[in-house]
Amino acid sequence: MRDVTYSMSVSLDGYIVGPDGDFDWTAPGDDVFRFWIDEIRGVGVHLLGRRLYETMLYWETADQDPSLDAPTREWISLWNPLPKVVFSTTLSAVQGNARLASGGLAEEIERLRAEPGEGEIAIGGATLAAQAAEAGLIDEYRTMVYPVLVGGGIPYFPRSERRVDLELVETRTFNSRVVYLRHRVTR
Repeated sequence: MRDVTYSMSVSLDGYIVGPDGDFDWTAPGDDVFRFWIDEIRGVGVHLLGRRLYETMLYWETADQDPSLDAPTREWISLWNPLPKVVFSTTLSAVQGNARLASGGLAEEIERLRAEPGEGEIAIGGATLAAQAAEAGLIDEYRTMVYPVLVGGGIPYFPRSERRVDLELVETRTFNSRVVYLRHRVTR
């Protein structure tokens, strides 16, 4: 069965964006960007909420910039053809290799797990991930922890009263002082 993973950059105090909506502190160094490129190779389908989908639309046309370096072009070559499912109540159409979800999150994940295919089911966006976490659908949490305190904003982890036990599977410290933590949900 395909695992569901939730992976995003996060401040040390637990936020994916600061109180002003800014996330410029997540600009990856070369080593972190290379890691994200390698990570996306293991993804079979990416689930996104509307806000993250709209943020990631940049990549749909970014390859038209002749000044892009080779790693950025490599990222684009992996990200753009990756199947994406967008969860939105306000969008009527999506671009690129994306489709709007036809059902609820749990039904969509169940359908994707049942389909033949390889690669993880990755979730992007804190709101969508909170829904998946509440339903007990996330198998792994992957955080790229940046050495910054932003003091508030959108939290990486949902604020629920449900306890989730985790097993640390992997850690890695990058030259840029960013720390990757991979935790598996124990059931």
